[in-house]
Amino acid sequence: MEPNVVNVEQKEPYKKLIIAVSIAIPLVVAVLFGVKVPGYDLSFLPPIYATINGVTAVLLVSALIAIKNGKRKLHENLMKTNIALSAAFLVMYVLYHMTSDPTSYGGEGALKYIYFFILITHILLSVAVIPLVLFTFVRAWRGDYVRHRALAKITFPIWLYVAVTGVIVYLMISPYYAA
Repeated sequence: MEPNVVNVEQKEPYKKLIIAVSIAIPLVVAVLFGVKVPGYDLSFLPPIYATINGVTAVLLVSALIAIKNGKRKLHENLMKTNIALSAAFLVMYVLYHMTSDPTSYGGEGALKYIYFFILITHILLSVAVIPLVLFTFVRAWRGDYVRHRALAKITFPIWLYVAVTGVIVYLMISPYYAA
């Protein structure tokens, strides 16, 4: 190897771990969706995790503004908060679905198609954003700011879309939750 060439393992030492985690999370969530734990009423969780999505969206925009204004530490803290919020969302989301019957969307006409388009893109992008967030975070953590910035330009709009559409999905389906 040439002396100035850095191999991929040196640039992305956590690549295998990030890929494993990015595959494991959706698989574990899918398996847990098949597990039903009766006797618990966690029906209070959807508005909480929808709020977490909304807060995440606001903090993502705030983090972008912070870094554009040269406030690196504030940006870092906001992004760490977003990762923690996303983890909290995931735990609550899974717990709710393990303890509650599924809710069907009751809207009709064009709204039904809009709802399902938003829901499907939200789900698919929520899976895709996992490795994007992890690689973006690790690049910043390692001080690889050029590659961090390049990947963040892709990660940010996807993560923001997932956060915002999470709120929209909740608002659209909430009238149909069982009382």
